[in-house]
Amino acid sequence: MATLTLLSSRPLLTRRNGEALTFKGYGLRSSHVFHYSTGCVLKIVQSHGTCKISASMQLRRSNKKEIVIPDPDYRIPVILLGIAGGFLYQDNLLPAATIGLLGSLLLFQATRVRFVFDEEALEVRVGEKLEGSGENVFIGGENRWKYSTFVNWEFWWPNFPILVYFKETQTKPDGQVHFFPIIFNGKQLYDVMLERVGPSKTTLPK
Repeated sequence: MATLTLLSSRPLLTRRNGEALTFKGYGLRSSHVFHYSTGCVLKIVQSHGTCKISASMQLRRSNKKEIVIPDPDYRIPVILLGIAGGFLYQDNLLPAATIGLLGSLLLFQATRVRFVFDEEALEVRVGEKLEGSGENVFIGGENRWKYSTFVNWEFWWPNFPILVYFKETQTKPDGQVHFFPIIFNGKQLYDVMLERVGPSKTTLPK
């Protein structure tokens, strides 16, 4: 890497401004300056009235997005189990069994299924160790979809979200539709979808 040498009869002073940031604590007679325009870290060493500046490394400010995993939400399965209990109390066994089975399934899924939003894609993972969910049993292919392939997405009943819908062209060129029960924190899920995918056609909830 190229090295620049500056000879001066005066000590070279550095200051924090729009272009440079001094990193302290590297020694009594040296300092490090990060130059935002070039992304270089410059090492400045003063010795006997002269200053030597060397580009010691290249750094770039990272725009990498952090991984977001919305928290689980158990409201929908708990409500379904409550409704099933009401039917059971009235001796309506068929609806009690049907709704109770659905509520139990969603409760189980809420404890293990996670939406993982990484730098470039939404992926469905399972378990505490966030293992891969394998191939989609209904349409085939990996349960991972790049944001760039999303055509649209929506929340059903945004004030109390129950279903999230999205359509992507990664699975099929003419578009593949997905529906998922919202067993995650609806606000967190909406915010990260808005950030990573862009506004939905309805742009709800406000």
